[in-house]
Amino acid sequence: MNYLFHLYLAEDSQESLVGSMLGDFVKGRLDERYPPAIIRGIKRHRQVDAFAQDNAAFRRSKRRIDDSYRHYKAVLVDVFYDHFLAKQWASYSSQPLPDFSQRAYQALQAHYPLLPERLQQMLPRMIAVDWLTSYRDLANIGIALERMATRISRPNPLGRGLEELVKHYGDLEGDFQEFMVEVEAYLRG
Repeated sequence: MNYLFHLYLAEDSQESLVGSMLGDFVKGRLDERYPPAIIRGIKRHRQVDAFAQDNAAFRRSKRRIDDSYRHYKAVLVDVFYDHFLAKQWASYSSQPLPDFSQRAYQALQAHYPLLPERLQQMLPRMIAVDWLTSYRDLANIGIALERMATRISRPNPLGRGLEELVKHYGDLEGDFQEFMVEVEAYLRG
């Protein structure tokens, strides 16, 4: 769900960008259908996810969210962190966010046959509205959460998740900044 975040943390190659996206779509054991560099990207994505689950700042962000969101709290934090990264992009990268986003989309298009069907179906919409850059805008975070809510078969509170971001904005942003320092140090490790 935190596509921008994982793309940002990928190594500097098309294959790593693709692998970082596939981490949300490919589960279980990794086999030879993917080149080694893409597998490394998927593994890196999984490492970041595992790191987040045990990280104090990430856990604090989840605790800030109302208990009615239950197991969706982590999903909300993922999306919120994408918003903060997009908003503060110039603090983390010298490449403008729209340029980085286009580079990520091009990498995904170049590896289209390797993408899982769900990502193949999603990619044209993602590119058309430039999801990655659009995360800067609170309104677009609300739209993204509403879209996510409709893709889940059972009733869920994700569609109103923007309320939690607005309510706890400053604290969540502080958690995000702490988390960024720690996850980047972890990956350099």
